[in-house]
Amino acid sequence: MIKLTYGQADFNEAIAALFNRAAFPPEAEKSAAAIIADVRARGNEAVSEYAEKFDRTKLSAKDFKVTIEQIEEAANVLPKEDKAAIEMAFNNISDFAVATLPKNWTSSPREGVVIGEKYTPMDRVGVYIPGGTAPLVSTVIHTAGIAKAAGVKEIVAITPPGNIPPATLYAMKVAGVTEVYRLGGVYGVAALALGTQTIKKVEKIVGPGNAYVTAAKKLLYGEVAIDLVAGPSEILVIADETANAEFVAADLISQAEHGSGFEQAVLICNCKEKIAEIEEAVIRQRNTRKRQETIDKVLEKGVFLIEVPDLETACVLASNYAPEHLEIQTKEPEKYAQMITAAGAIFLGPWTPESLGDFCAGPSHVLPTASSAKSFNGLETRSFMRRTSIVQYTKEAMMKEVETIERFGNMEQLDGHGFAGTVRRNG
Repeated sequence: MIKLTYGQADFNEAIAALFNRAAFPPEAEKSAAAIIADVRARGNEAVSEYAEKFDRTKLSAKDFKVTIEQIEEAANVLPKEDKAAIEMAFNNISDFAVATLPKNWTSSPREGVVIGEKYTPMDRVGVYIPGGTAPLVSTVIHTAGIAKAAGVKEIVAITPPGNIPPATLYAMKVAGVTEVYRLGGVYGVAALALGTQTIKKVEKIVGPGNAYVTAAKKLLYGEVAIDLVAGPSEILVIADETANAEFVAADLISQAEHGSGFEQAVLICNCKEKIAEIEEAVIRQRNTRKRQETIDKVLEKGVFLIEVPDLETACVLASNYAPEHLEIQTKEPEKYAQMITAAGAIFLGPWTPESLGDFCAGPSHVLPTASSAKSFNGLETRSFMRRTSIVQYTKEAMMKEVETIERFGNMEQLDGHGFAGTVRRNG
């Protein structure tokens, strides 16, 4: 763990280094570009080869798709308690998504003028569901479930081949996934974005992935829309002397266990004694966790304990860091939340662990990382919709503004634009 104290000689340099984090290393982009080019050129043949190379699974094109029977079988073997948890989470996420659906609207700000917006669901989107050592069942609900609420007709899920967990397949069924492919990594994302001989391309790809998946999404932007260029998970906790050290320690460790080793867990606190108490709790709790090797990678270089003189300073630092997840475990957490200008999601008080957001609270857990919360939002129903502006003028209203059309046409040396107004005035 790395300890920093506000005002120490090298504090600004240390903080700058902490804030300067990338979504993926440069080598990931180079590797992803080569795979994308190959999938573009050879389609299914390339996909099959990469499935064997990276996921050690031999697949022909007819094996890519998971059958309805296989999904139903997963539902039959899953314990009822797991089903209930998935269904509860889906209901919570769906309720929140429906409440945030954008509304079509029109207005008449000037006589004879109607302007507004209409929202139309996308037709076909892809959702990437990570597998590996941590099969993210919840990601199904936090991507496909929101797409379903938005009204998307075709929701295509991909997840790495091998033994897809029954919980993942059941979550896909509940969340409204219409097609499932056992494809992972860059080659799977490329197949969705570009299409192959048997896979129809999608309009947008969403969902978290490793550095290579993230690099692939960035490179494919333009071929398809994407949600975010999101890097390793991160959490920042603002705490004061009232914070429960065991709670804070558990929440810091919850992000450290994700798996890449590049995660970050940051504590900012105005009480030196509380920082020491939390540090001790982190070390003790680490010894009781199953993923100790993964946690240790982050403890060494990704856990920061920062002492500040006051909570106002903590809020400034937190806003500059712009964390994916921000917890405020202080007296009057609502007060300090108002001071935050950038964060993917804010969790208030001791009884709101970030894990609630990961699993079942309501908003999507697909959130901006690496300070991109300053510029991007997390996944929401609008992410799956097309926004179209509406404009309608009467003849009388148009005549009041025709000179403006002509003047702009003249200023921009686009006389055809100006004439489109003149011809109506003269006609």
